Amino acid sequence: MNNTMKYSASKLLALLVVFLSSFLLAGTANTAQPNILWIVAEDLSPWMGSYGNEVNKDYTPTIDKMAAEGVLFKRTYTPAPVCSSARSALITGIMQTTTGTQEHRSSRYTDGEIVPEALRIHLPAEVKTLPELMKAQGYFTFNSGKDDYNFHYDRTALYDVGTRSDYKVGMNGWQGNRAEHTKSFTEDVWGYRPDEDQPWFGQIQIDGGKGDKRYLPKSDFLDHSTVDMPPYLPDTPAVREAWAVHYDNARGSDVRIGQIMEQLKADGELDNTIVFFFSDHGHNTSLRHKQFCYEGGMHVPLVVVGNHPSIQAGTVVTDLVSLLDVTATTLALAGAELPDYYDGQNLFGKDYAPAAYIIGARDRCDYTIDQIRTVRTDTFRYIRNYYPDRPMLQAGYRDNRPFSKDMRRLHEAGKLTDYQSEHWFGVRPSEELYNLETDPHEINNLAADPRYRTELLKHRRILDDWTVETDDQGQYPESSVQLKATYDLWKDLPIFRDAAVNPEYDQFR
Repeated sequence: MNNTMKYSASKLLALLVVFLSSFLLAGTANTAQPNILWIVAEDLSPWMGSYGNEVNKDYTPTIDKMAAEGVLFKRTYTPAPVCSSARSALITGIMQTTTGTQEHRSSRYTDGEIVPEALRIHLPAEVKTLPELMKAQGYFTFNSGKDDYNFHYDRTALYDVGTRSDYKVGMNGWQGNRAEHTKSFTEDVWGYRPDEDQPWFGQIQIDGGKGDKRYLPKSDFLDHSTVDMPPYLPDTPAVREAWAVHYDNARGSDVRIGQIMEQLKADGELDNTIVFFFSDHGHNTSLRHKQFCYEGGMHVPLVVVGNHPSIQAGTVVTDLVSLLDVTATTLALAGAELPDYYDGQNLFGKDYAPAAYIIGARDRCDYTIDQIRTVRTDTFRYIRNYYPDRPMLQAGYRDNRPFSKDMRRLHEAGKLTDYQSEHWFGVRPSEELYNLETDPHEINNLAADPRYRTELLKHRRILDDWTVETDDQGQYPESSVQLKATYDLWKDLPIFRDAAVNPEYDQFR
């Protein structure tokens, strides 16, 4: 063999080594992609021991263990205090007010049929949902539970597997929005992927504040007579029951999460799975939380645990965090570059910077038309009410619940405190400002206090700038077509017949 031939052979061998090394490294990178699981609780406030809740300090061992072994985010906030709006933001990584998905339960399925084109809300062409982006990274995706997104989509483009009923129909032809409430299941759901080495991204929905107490042994039920009531609620048996039952639901959610973690372990998936546990918004078992922009509606739990270099056991983060950061962090852990339109950031990224504020928004909820915006900074919460003439307790979906009836009965009898009567049935202030360190119940509105003028102007400016910069779609009236669809859905309720609902619907009577 001459020198030329020797050189060519050695060069070929070197190139072959480089090629094989690259191939092996690529394979290692692919198999090193972690599985990522979202355990999403409905309507669950962070009433757990790891969050300093004294009532439940000995009754949430699974969540507390996850917090000790992973990262506990103490101050996480939802983009919206209601399901579909929050979930629409979460699954796209963008505030719902930017994509026009802020009105609760829009672009809906109607009687099992796809809504007509005029009622469909389409995302911008460049926006892909998180499951679609995870698929592009090679992930198998599933959603065991509800979607509840306020835009039109093809569910098969998002999830390889959805709810239990998906197995029966083979996922054929399911397009358009669906608020799927089929109960979640966990048994071997990740086992439906065609290749057991393929990484997976999954969403398991648990009932949380909507009824997870059913997983709790009755011996662990809370003695409701021992619970302290907040000053904005009257203390009647029905109101106390509604308030206290959330402790039981939080305890039951802990049992449910424990079952999911055990299933991961039994299936050999736990060691390579990063688990995010969080809720879509605060609890619904009482008033002033779900659907409202106080701490009770906006503050949610967030724990991340898993065998990954970014997750250091026992880490407690007190920075202000948005659920939109969960979306960004999930995609980053999958090895993808974050879209430039994302509103969140990678919580474990090298360029992570604590947020100076978190924005939240409430718009129409079912048939109740309202618009509220909020700014959460380190110490303060600022709230702006765009319909101050509409009382807090205007017509809503909880009107027939015992605690709502008690509120109205006591108000009519003059038995509420002055604060409760004004807060629930009076004209709302256009602006509210609360110091959460000294006033955790958000009772003392500082907006009119001259000593807090600087803070008021600061928060007002943040919201004004954000509204313009993001072109908040809530500043524009909802289309008559969408309103008509809402009216048609609810028009048989007595409150519509009695005209005791928002005047925007008068055009359809």
